[in-house]
Amino acid sequence: MTILQVVDKEFSQVPVIDISMLVSQTSHSAAATPQDYYLVADQIRQALHDYGFFYIVGHEVDEQLQKQLEHLSQQFFAQDIETKLKIRMALSGRAWQGYFPIGNELTSGKPDLKEGIYLGAELEEDHPLVKASIPMHGCNLFPSNIPHFRETVLDYIDSMTKLGHTVMAGIALSLGLEKSYFADHYTKDPLILFRIFNYPPNSSLSESKWGVGEHTDYGVLTILKQDSVGGLQVKSKSGWIDAPPIPGSFVCKIGDMLDRMTRGLYRSTPHRVQNLSTSNRLSFPFFFDPNFNVEIKPIELNNVVVNDDKSDRWDKTSVHEFRGTYGDYLLNKVFKVFPELRQKVL
Repeated sequence: MTILQVVDKEFSQVPVIDISMLVSQTSHSAAATPQDYYLVADQIRQALHDYGFFYIVGHEVDEQLQKQLEHLSQQFFAQDIETKLKIRMALSGRAWQGYFPIGNELTSGKPDLKEGIYLGAELEEDHPLVKASIPMHGCNLFPSNIPHFRETVLDYIDSMTKLGHTVMAGIALSLGLEKSYFADHYTKDPLILFRIFNYPPNSSLSESKWGVGEHTDYGVLTILKQDSVGGLQVKSKSGWIDAPPIPGSFVCKIGDMLDRMTRGLYRSTPHRVQNLSTSNRLSFPFFFDPNFNVEIKPIELNNVVVNDDKSDRWDKTSVHEFRGTYGDYLLNKVFKVFPELRQKVL
């Protein structure tokens, strides 16, 4: 836990958790004991109860892979718009992968000050979900003029998928469940969505201009890699607080479906981004979500009563009123972010 000791508490109020003991159960290092697992689970429980967010260190995701991903992403976004549009989303059809320019993504109906690439699990044309024309499943669009971009992204997605299973095992233990609970019921074959976002400098614009406005994520778990610029803010019980980059860490945040599953015990916490620096800001959110076709149901938890926060939520809706599959929920949300997708899918 040496990494935790060097993190100044004033640097961020969001907790930092060393998950190396969880990671060790699937690695070649010394096996962790059940007591080790539950120590981490207790920290996760406290963090999710208080914040809905936490940093993780001790994750063992290759540092060189992360640097390569960041370097190649900088190369991509430095290109002119015509070149970037060669992999625009419209070319991917129902898979809805590829590049979108600044202002094309909406949050609460307002254009975000960011551009990005939508990516996901690489599925060939003969995959059952692709053959069935299930939205948001298919082949990725990669820039052909940047060597190693495809391989780096797919290696990163593979590493983060393994990490997602590990973190969800810790969340299951934090709820007093078997560590395989989420894998058994929701994420054995998860929906994997990965984004690379670029937030341009905002220092000369109005401070009310958001890279992405207040929102919550949709699924169960987001694992976020930040660059060194910063700009992420989390809505805590005492107000908005910064979640700045911590070297060697990822930010973990839970989504609406885990909020629903836990009957509001763990909240999907609102967050937003504003880049006030004079540099571009890169962000790499990885969404580890339930299978597209699985029905989302509350978990039977002792002494937990649904505490609906509809009046407090940014969109004034209740995740606890939702009935259906994760795909139903996701598409309803994405249609609002990209209204033109509705025309391609429906």
